Amino acid sequence: MISDNMKTIFEIGLVPLIVLDDAGDALPLGRALVRGGIPIAEVTFRTDACLDVIKAMKTIPELIVGAGTVHDVKQAEAAVKAGAEFIITPAYNPQVIQWCVEHGVDIMPGTVSPADIEAANGLDLDVCKFFPAGAYGGTKTLKALAGPFAAMKFIPTGGVNYDNMNDYLDLPNVVAVGGSFITPSELVEAKDWDGLAKHCQKLVRHMLDFTIGHVGLHVPGRAEAEAVTDGLCRLMVQDKIPGADNFFAGSIAEICDHEMPGTKGHICIDTRDMPRALAYYKRQGIELDEKHCYRDENGEIKVAFLKETVGGFSVHLRRK
Repeated sequence: MISDNMKTIFEIGLVPLIVLDDAGDALPLGRALVRGGIPIAEVTFRTDACLDVIKAMKTIPELIVGAGTVHDVKQAEAAVKAGAEFIITPAYNPQVIQWCVEHGVDIMPGTVSPADIEAANGLDLDVCKFFPAGAYGGTKTLKALAGPFAAMKFIPTGGVNYDNMNDYLDLPNVVAVGGSFITPSELVEAKDWDGLAKHCQKLVRHMLDFTIGHVGLHVPGRAEAEAVTDGLCRLMVQDKIPGADNFFAGSIAEICDHEMPGTKGHICIDTRDMPRALAYYKRQGIELDEKHCYRDENGEIKVAFLKETVGGFSVHLRRK
């Protein structure tokens, strides 16, 4: 069974790797992650300060804190005692995995071979780390693993970066990606916490890929809607596309002939990742208008209006 923490990690989609020599940097770094929209920290056992870093970061309520590069049960036990909520191992480690399973601790074992994944299957694990992803075929290998291991989900790290992260996240068997590219060493070493927060925001923006899809105008009646559409099509050299209760002027404007949320009209925001975009809005306290959420044949939301308006315009999110 997947825990609530793990579900949140999947919704966020990015797992920052934390390597700190000075535990005094833990709080400002953790707060920068929260401000940047990535409230997760995988604190690695690569420095002597790791346990103190975990303890400090655990005082930030919004932050999910775990331990990475865990090599033995002693480290796992110490990490959990310090407050770690999940454990990540660099390779498949039966002793650490068994300890975590017995103690109800979320564990993401490092895997790279079918044998490792099959062993994780045998322990009813739902998620594995895939490391080093780049060296072992990246997305091509993960696509191949989806056949024989359809139920297993992966968090690839190693060789994942800004340019290819969405290639990984687009795979149905990838629930998140991780790595040091989320927390660049030059920003951490310079203690540039504002810069780190902005970098995290850039990654979130890249993952969600928000763009303006179209502007909507609301007019009373079919004839008026068609007249407005004709005018816009003439001015912008667009094709008129009639719908059951609307018209489109190309892909630029939607002219609706019926009452809709928004006194002046609506703004369509497109996203490449609807589930994570909705989860992001929820974390920001932005609520959906449940009366105006539209789903596909599989029950997945494809269009969702928000409760808040902007300058008299309602806003709806649409899956690209």
